[in-house]
Amino acid sequence: MADNVVLRVERLGFAYPECAVLEDVSLAWPAGLALVQGDESSGKTTLLRLLAGELAPRSGEITLQGVRQRTDPAAYRAQVFWQDPRSTALDELTARQWLAGLPAQHARWDAAALAAHVEGFSLEPHLDKPFFALSTGSRRKVLMAGGLASGAALLLIDEPVAGLDKPSVNYLVQVLGRAAAHPARLVAVAHYEPLPGVAWGRTLTLARAR
Repeated sequence: MADNVVLRVERLGFAYPECAVLEDVSLAWPAGLALVQGDESSGKTTLLRLLAGELAPRSGEITLQGVRQRTDPAAYRAQVFWQDPRSTALDELTARQWLAGLPAQHARWDAAALAAHVEGFSLEPHLDKPFFALSTGSRRKVLMAGGLASGAALLLIDEPVAGLDKPSVNYLVQVLGRAAAHPARLVAVAHYEPLPGVAWGRTLTLARAR
């Protein structure tokens, strides 16, 4: 795109039946690394789910690489990688089975990158465990390894360091540092605060809706 914007959000609004969560959110993010930060119940995960196409906005428009989510949802979702780390949908699959199914879903899948992330996150001993048997940290590491290898134009990561051991946090910081320089991919991370050692290209701070 001429203005280098990968993801554009215009006046996005969303409310659950019991409360409003997001009001009039707008952003224009280029390739690289973006942080969505805020306190508990400020809407961080909700925003990621909206950007993934998992939730439908009440108002506003989301455009990824020129594709409007509202008018061409299938083409939009084909460019996104999102897995909710709290979901139980993958529980009966082993990590290896889930990872083996990803190349068919992502045209820019990078097998060499997956191998590097499996090593970097020390995942080899856990690949044949079902997701329900993985610790919180191991589950997140498997999901991030798959996402980072997917080649998706938009990679969404929610609370990446929950349950991670120190070496894995250090590896993640290195990986995010490399992602910051990617010319055609946006990695958007939701976290309570900036991660030490990570240079965020863009930051969106959400406040709890009143």
